Amino acid sequence: MASERKFVAENVRRVLLKEYLMNEVKRAGFGGLDIKRTPMGTSVILTTERPGLVIGRKGQTIKNLTSAIEEKYGFENPTIEVNEVKDPNLNAQIMAEKLAFSLERGWHFRRAGHSAVRRIMESGAKGCHIIVAGKLTGQRHRTEKFKDGYIKFCGEPKANFMSRGYAVAKLKMGVIGVTVDIMQPGSRLPADTTILGKTDAMAKYPELFAGMDVSADEPVVEAEPVEEAQ
Repeated sequence: MASERKFVAENVRRVLLKEYLMNEVKRAGFGGLDIKRTPMGTSVILTTERPGLVIGRKGQTIKNLTSAIEEKYGFENPTIEVNEVKDPNLNAQIMAEKLAFSLERGWHFRRAGHSAVRRIMESGAKGCHIIVAGKLTGQRHRTEKFKDGYIKFCGEPKANFMSRGYAVAKLKMGVIGVTVDIMQPGSRLPADTTILGKTDAMAKYPELFAGMDVSADEPVVEAEPVEEAQ
């Protein structure tokens, strides 16, 4: 039982750290967080849209974050590594934050949702699914969904190819939750099967045909015509 409590406490600490960093680097475009244990201490890998804002002038901002991680959350000898997002439109967390910000600025939820879907698909995503839930037009709660392309909701393809981001828009009527799921470009689904001919297979996988006599073609057997009964 002690090991289970330790496991739960460790995950709670990581969730609290993620919420803290999301608030601290919100202006830089928080795109993801990965925490790894190393022999030297704890490695915190932070993905952002603008790494310069996280590092700060002369590295002062990242030094303050490192001290806060060690003092407030008890991580031993933490080191922060900041990576830049290659394409922000393909990062689910960044797109969720941008969509929530658009709603806070007064955009209509349908306009904001369709605009986000269009930007994601134009960047090369294989599919996207956006859910906007809350008091959208009145006092009653409602949910709107925007979808385009291919989406997997369960199984191994979801774990390997789907990324999810979540953000909250705070409006006068209440809060609106935004969930963004993106299937990354180049995702190969189980149904994506290509049948190669002999020539193409030999050119692509020559090691499979090593030592085999593939020069002689097999004879083609033509079907004999069937005479109709008189």
